[in-house]
Amino acid sequence: MTSAGGGGWTANAAAGGGTPGRMVTLTDLLRVPLHRIRVLAGTAALGLLAALGYVLLVPSAVTADAVVAVRPVVTDAFTPSGASADRAVNMNVERGIATGTDVVRRLMDATGRDQRDVQDALELEVPTGGQILRFRFTANSPQDAVAGVNLAATAYLDVRRTMYEQQRADILRSYDQSISEVQAQQAALQRRIASAREGEADAAVAELSGVNSQLVQLGSARTEIAAVDVNPGWVTREAEPDLVPTGGDRLLHLLAGLLGGVLLGVMLAYGWESVDRRIRSVDDGRDATGLPLLGTARGPKPRSSRQAVDADIRYVAMAIAGRTREPARIVLLTTRGDQTAMSAGLAVALAGTGREVYLADDTGRLGRLRSEVLAGVARLPATAHSARPPAPQQRQERRTAPVDEVTDPIAVRRPSPHPTAAPRPTVLPSQTTVHQTTGAGNGTAANRLASDDPEGTIPLPRIASTASINGKSAVGAPADAVAVGAGTIRFGTWGQRAASALVLFNAPPAEADERGVAAARQGVAVVVVEQDQTRQSDLRRLAERLRAAGVVPLGFVLTHRGRG
Repeated sequence: MTSAGGGGWTANAAAGGGTPGRMVTLTDLLRVPLHRIRVLAGTAALGLLAALGYVLLVPSAVTADAVVAVRPVVTDAFTPSGASADRAVNMNVERGIATGTDVVRRLMDATGRDQRDVQDALELEVPTGGQILRFRFTANSPQDAVAGVNLAATAYLDVRRTMYEQQRADILRSYDQSISEVQAQQAALQRRIASAREGEADAAVAELSGVNSQLVQLGSARTEIAAVDVNPGWVTREAEPDLVPTGGDRLLHLLAGLLGGVLLGVMLAYGWESVDRRIRSVDDGRDATGLPLLGTARGPKPRSSRQAVDADIRYVAMAIAGRTREPARIVLLTTRGDQTAMSAGLAVALAGTGREVYLADDTGRLGRLRSEVLAGVARLPATAHSARPPAPQQRQERRTAPVDEVTDPIAVRRPSPHPTAAPRPTVLPSQTTVHQTTGAGNGTAANRLASDDPEGTIPLPRIASTASINGKSAVGAPADAVAVGAGTIRFGTWGQRAASALVLFNAPPAEADERGVAAARQGVAVVVVEQDQTRQSDLRRLAERLRAAGVVPLGFVLTHRGRG
């Protein structure tokens, strides 16, 4: 059986043609995460749960600040320091003292934390060109953070004041020792003058005058050292619990967890898509098969009404009918899915235009096919049911097809070569006699009809179940036909088909059963592709098998089934 419409392989078939690749658009980039929305949503939820667990289980970190102004130690606090006031204090040394052992030990004693934790929690910032120390302390609660940073600031000032006081005490002690020595020398000179003679008294008096002058200088210097203000600075800003922000980091952690989960989900979606590629669009179907598009059909979703789905299938039926001529054998092929609904819908659409459709199936799906057909017939518009039947002459021509066109000959007697001039009565679909017999009974019924009408003037009743084929019974086939407008739909297996009708074979999945491809060699094939479900590798393999088997495919039909 050949096809009038062709529909063969294009230049860029599955083996790859010379045409350049299709440009990837933003829609193509967004299509993968959208169709892998379950993976994306799952990873986003995991990221959010991880962030929530971190917030709830891990203690929150609160940071408090305190500012200390450092001043140089001078004898006169009201005397300007000059142009190099910022260099009067070595801030690097002050920073080392602020983070030194003495300050850390005080924090350890106050907070009960170990040395490493205190060193990690305490931070110090020194602005360039200034004499300011900014303390930062991190704790689990605002109260602990405030207490820790204020303690660090005051501890630094205490340590620095203690150092200055110790230095001043050492200097004063040195002056006191020198003054004591000079005073002892003065007392010795005074005793010498009292016991000296007239010639020796003048020299002793002159020496005593120098000692007195030295004693005055030492006293003056000691007074200046004692008057030095050893205050190293002041805490210009203390930390307070009301000024410490709380709860902001938790929201940031939750947002970071959610965004991280979304990013990981996008990466997993693209990774999964690279391993398990699915047909996402018409362009993907063309690239994988090299076949033309016969049409698209929406799936049975809540947002898609059955009338809209039936309309899509009718347009697909129009495309198939335009590429074939009767009698035709059309095989519906899929890779792994089930195209039963599509087969029933096409049978109803083709029969509604006055054709006699034989719907075949070899995998036990005839009952479901019949249910789908009856449901489709019930949804047909009223105009389809009121369609006029074809002319009696056309129906008689269909009924008297030569036996040699029948693939599996049926035991029916040929009409007489000398028919009478009287017109033959036409049996309408409503007048069809149904026979349910098995085995040789079917052949006996046909022979009885032939013997009653040796001239062939009585048309044979149309048996919807194709009762006997080569003397064998049609096992499992429904016994009656379904009238659809001006046409009919009969049911049976592929082996019971007749060449005088339009045969539609609901083939099993090609990945599990080769009978569909074998049947397509005797007719034409229509590849049914389920969007977001059919794998590109399976579809390419099916296209290669059809090409290797010499099958003439009409094209492919894209159905919307759901996300994959």
